[in-house]
Amino acid sequence: MPNENDKDNSPSIGRMVTLLFGVPWLEITAEVWKIGKKFWRGWANEGMYEVLEYNVTYELKDTKGELAHISKQEKVRYLQNNIISYQDQAWGEGEILLNYQCSPGVKADEYQLGHKRLILISLRDKKQKGDMDEFNIEWDSRDAFLRSSEDCEVEISHRTKKLLIQVIFPKSRPPLKASVVESTSRKTHILEQAAIRKLPDGRWRIEWQKDHPRLYERYIVKWDW
Repeated sequence: MPNENDKDNSPSIGRMVTLLFGVPWLEITAEVWKIGKKFWRGWANEGMYEVLEYNVTYELKDTKGELAHISKQEKVRYLQNNIISYQDQAWGEGEILLNYQCSPGVKADEYQLGHKRLILISLRDKKQKGDMDEFNIEWDSRDAFLRSSEDCEVEISHRTKKLLIQVIFPKSRPPLKASVVESTSRKTHILEQAAIRKLPDGRWRIEWQKDHPRLYERYIVKWDW
């Protein structure tokens, strides 16, 4: 004899099947995909500016690592209107940010945030969406590279298309080996001999570059010398 509950459930199951097959799932999935793409595009474009090219050079001036000169070239495109400042950053041991210079703009403020030093550059102008600037920034450091195993780093704080890191060594103290560490993703890349070259003037250079570096990643160049 059929169970009364089975009789009661049969119409409900039928209605559920009809409902499931009657819903236009393909259209719904397509709409969700469109909304997701718009959201991702908006998230990827957030921020005041994007960095088209980011080149940084650490030049070790003597064999003891007591003096160094750091220079940056950053080609930037603004993503919002009415931008009046740009943020630079630095880190390292010893005395850093000595003789700090930047162009365009002037240093307006400097403060410590965690392990890094942030520098606020006043543009002395109002930038609009689509405008571009090429920043030339440099400073000296003292007693920052005294050990036989040393490193320098770059943190990607804005969407960046091209990254180039160079470390230049004195003639009489070349790098013995070098690697690049992606700190956040915990990946290490051992640099081949082709990345370590002798320059025409006798000095030595480590060079490493990456297209579309990961946002918020810390790229650390390590070397023994």
